[in-house]
Amino acid sequence: MANVFVSGGTGYLGRPMIAELLRRGHSVKCLYRPRSRSRVPPGSLPVEGDPLSSGSFEFEVGPGDTFVHLTGTSHPAPWKGKQFEAVDGRSFEESLAVARRSQVSHFVYLSVAHPAPIMRSYIEVRRRCEGRLVLSGLPVSILRPWYVLGEGHWWPYLLLPLYKAAEQSQRWRAGALRLGLVTKDEMVAALVWAVENPPLSIQTLPVPQIRAVGALNQPEGHRTVLSAPVVAQPASAHPMEDRRFRQVPRGPH
Repeated sequence: MANVFVSGGTGYLGRPMIAELLRRGHSVKCLYRPRSRSRVPPGSLPVEGDPLSSGSFEFEVGPGDTFVHLTGTSHPAPWKGKQFEAVDGRSFEESLAVARRSQVSHFVYLSVAHPAPIMRSYIEVRRRCEGRLVLSGLPVSILRPWYVLGEGHWWPYLLLPLYKAAEQSQRWRAGALRLGLVTKDEMVAALVWAVENPPLSIQTLPVPQIRAVGALNQPEGHRTVLSAPVVAQPASAHPMEDRRFRQVPRGPH
């Protein structure tokens, strides 16, 4: 079982991810700011600190731990460019500094799908963070969703017919899959899978792999599938990636 430290554990994905990690027997520390104390998942070890200041939590991370970085600007939008730098970029740098000094065994990073025609400032920060991870020398898992459906995040369901049509088009298929929608259950299951399956070097999970891994690893009674099975193909691999994921045909649910 892993010792997991989570930055961003009181948020939209962090809370259910921690709950599932605890259910599976892992030990989890959750970094929180004082105003978020009530949102620390029960059963996790609360660590009061500031994700923008590594000195407030560096002694809570030990050698061999798994570090999960989820901290970022809530409800990203094109006009939040300064927040992406001040929150997403800064918190990542603080987390990476702690992870390297502490000699963690695995760093899990929630990035974003790219390239994309919108949200360029958001994507630029996340791509820069990915580049820093490549140079870090740490075993790294990078997850690249585009939009995660769930409570308060339902409106893109209206776009599903367009997505399905685009997936059938040779011209638009690659983009529709790369920028596809995933459910909250799929995303949480993929994060848990990443924690439990560290790579030797670097592994990336774009949207098709998040869907596949998520569909296979969600707790019973929580499976949700947005689209028809995707033709088996390797992930859009990072040059230094040492794993390849292939889509697994989905049976009826």
